[in-house]
Amino acid sequence: MTVSNPSGWLVHKFGGSSLADASCFRRVAAILKSHPAEKLAVVLSACKGVTDSLFALNAEPQLPDSEISAALLSLRDRHVTLATELLNSTAAEEFIFDFDQDCTVIRKHLREVDLVVGYGEIWSTRLFFKYLTTSYSLSGECYWLDAREVIVVESGPLGPIVQWNESRKNIASLVTKNLSGILVITGFIASTIKGIPATLGRDGSDFSASIFGSLLEANEINIWTDVDGILSADPRIVPNAQVIDSLSYNEAMELAYFGAKVIHPQTMAPAIHREIPIWIRNTFAPDRGGTLICARPKSALAVKGISTIENIALVNIEGAGMIGVPGTAHRLFGVLREAGISVVLISQGSSEHSICFAVPLSQVDLALQVARVAFKRELTEGQIQAIDADRDLSILAVVGDGMAGIPGIAAKLFNALSAASVNVRAIAQGASERNISVVVPAKSATRALRAVHASFYLSAHTLSVGIIGPGTVGRVLIDQIASQSSRLRRDFKLDLRVRGLLSSKRMLLSEDGVSFNSWKEDFLSSELVPDLKSFVNYVGADYLPNRVIIDCTASSEVAKNYAHWLAAGIHIITPNKKANSAPMASYRELQIARRAGSSHYLYEATVGAGLPIVQTLRDLRETGDEITSIEGIFSGTLAYLFNIYDGSKNFSDIVLDAKQRGYTEPDPRDDLSGIDVARKLVILGREMGLVLELADVNVESLVPSGLNEGSIDEFFIRLPNYDADMRTRFENARAHGKVLRYVGRLTAEGSATVGIVELEATHSFSNIALTDNVVRFATRRYSNNPMIVQGPGAGPEVTAGGIFADLLRLSAYLGARL
Repeated sequence: MTVSNPSGWLVHKFGGSSLADASCFRRVAAILKSHPAEKLAVVLSACKGVTDSLFALNAEPQLPDSEISAALLSLRDRHVTLATELLNSTAAEEFIFDFDQDCTVIRKHLREVDLVVGYGEIWSTRLFFKYLTTSYSLSGECYWLDAREVIVVESGPLGPIVQWNESRKNIASLVTKNLSGILVITGFIASTIKGIPATLGRDGSDFSASIFGSLLEANEINIWTDVDGILSADPRIVPNAQVIDSLSYNEAMELAYFGAKVIHPQTMAPAIHREIPIWIRNTFAPDRGGTLICARPKSALAVKGISTIENIALVNIEGAGMIGVPGTAHRLFGVLREAGISVVLISQGSSEHSICFAVPLSQVDLALQVARVAFKRELTEGQIQAIDADRDLSILAVVGDGMAGIPGIAAKLFNALSAASVNVRAIAQGASERNISVVVPAKSATRALRAVHASFYLSAHTLSVGIIGPGTVGRVLIDQIASQSSRLRRDFKLDLRVRGLLSSKRMLLSEDGVSFNSWKEDFLSSELVPDLKSFVNYVGADYLPNRVIIDCTASSEVAKNYAHWLAAGIHIITPNKKANSAPMASYRELQIARRAGSSHYLYEATVGAGLPIVQTLRDLRETGDEITSIEGIFSGTLAYLFNIYDGSKNFSDIVLDAKQRGYTEPDPRDDLSGIDVARKLVILGREMGLVLELADVNVESLVPSGLNEGSIDEFFIRLPNYDADMRTRFENARAHGKVLRYVGRLTAEGSATVGIVELEATHSFSNIALTDNVVRFATRRYSNNPMIVQGPGAGPEVTAGGIFADLLRLSAYLGARL
């Protein structure tokens, strides 16, 4: 980071927002005092809004004299206020006298735009110069310099062109080599070779700073603005965009071209020639680090920033007649240039069968017109089949010098876009590998930017989470997420943002995520009317790249919506068994919808709560093993009943005690019917590839005939009438040295049974903890000694844990680095 012949000058430029009022002027002076140097050059813009007001004086048609007078009076009032607050009375009077003289000149030369609009910088610098020399103590002499006496420009097709030889002669005559102190310099303005006032265009004060940095051979240039530096993305789109610590000149120009607003590419040209470092800093937070732009930055980031250009159209020219024909691209871009059309991006396949290029949406009709005229003969003769355009597009650009030579950057970009269900229309990459650009639908641009930004760990990888059913399991899940949220953000940059909660009675929505400290109170006090459609629309907003609905209910009505959500690119995690055990046609619709929406559907907790049963089955099949049979105790409630039942108590008393302990569903018949176990077998059977319906499962219900209907109280009153039957079965098993267990069995041939079986006392199912689930996988590999998965298979903690594990698994699928 060397500077050619450094002279000791430090250049500071302050924009209009840094000079909005008197307190801002004082802040600027304080910043200069905190950055002491023998040679300070301070380039100022006009006060905030003044240049716009001066431009308005030149409106077409010309304003009435009364409006011109009112506008000048408004400008005078504002500057008089500033002078009164900042200067002593004598200095203020001098400033106001000069201001009034300037207004007289403006009235006489109102149509000379460059003269008129340049007065904003003259006023701000005169005011600041007088403030430093009369009211503020800074070491060293202070000088006021009118940039029109130094910078000489000529008009060019790309804007004003600095005449460096003349400008260097001017600065040498006005600023001697041994001069030290503070130069207060007008930004934005210059003169032509004939001495006529000129301006440097919008963002011209930044350009002024860079020009003076070069003319003074400065050590560094500081651009002071109202942001902390150059950000890795537009903070209005990516709220957690990061300040980039350092950039090369080329990286900064690429980001500026693709929409970064902090600095204009032209601004840097004079500094680049002399390799003068440029700092972007925040006037309102001067202690923050800022962004360094230099020739050889030191940064560990391969990707520095991601930016977008909106309102883009893509023109495509396609035809076999272009293959191998030289000059086609020359003809095309020649006529576009002659028509004044800006081509933003070009993409061509190696087959030369087609060329596509991006233009501003406002120019697409003209581009189509001139291209069709230029290739009229080829279109008529069929050598070119079509010249058409796609509208409403955006360009997303990934920028970073460090991408060169690093494998996998493009893969990460396209994986992130795929995970966010963003379709890519065109791709362009330069040989420098500094930039990869893609054209995407405009409606997906925000989602794309957020997804790609997170994939390169420039911001937290955010999942928009909506939880349906924050009851027994959902409440515990929220607490588990809360307990790990800080660690996940700190160690893995993963932000699990719970943006919505929904029950049958209430709904809570929060853009920044519900407060984990007060969500219960906030949920209970929410006055939002619960509405499933509006809830999903909010959580699954299209601009969010990663959206997941967690269904903690057992509702078939909620489950009916899964296919629609999956097709819309919304991921689903659930312990709800209804969707996966629904009729086979509905189950297949889920798979089709999942593929169509490039979404993920995770349901480990449907079978064994937190036990890895579904994942184990998938791993066995995907690694080529063949499942012979699956059997197990799939109900923690029924496991408890048969572990406790030893004949000393009536079976009905044990069921009642289990309900009172909270081991059963509110209506124990939901457990005793065996349907819940049957649904789990259907889920596992379909994971095995079987075409299995719930009706195909042979279920032995423990609800006696005639007790299916009626109230729960009536059920418990009549259940003792059937205790003798259960005691008889128990005694018969004990007489043969066996025990009773409620087991589900599934074979590769599609046989599925659920019911009471007699097992040897040494069987693995005979010796389990009270509420354990246990599943036994018999496979080609595990034939002599089947694989067993065992552990608690019910309860809020383990069920929520299974859901949370699926949520982290989904985060990894979507690119989080866990």
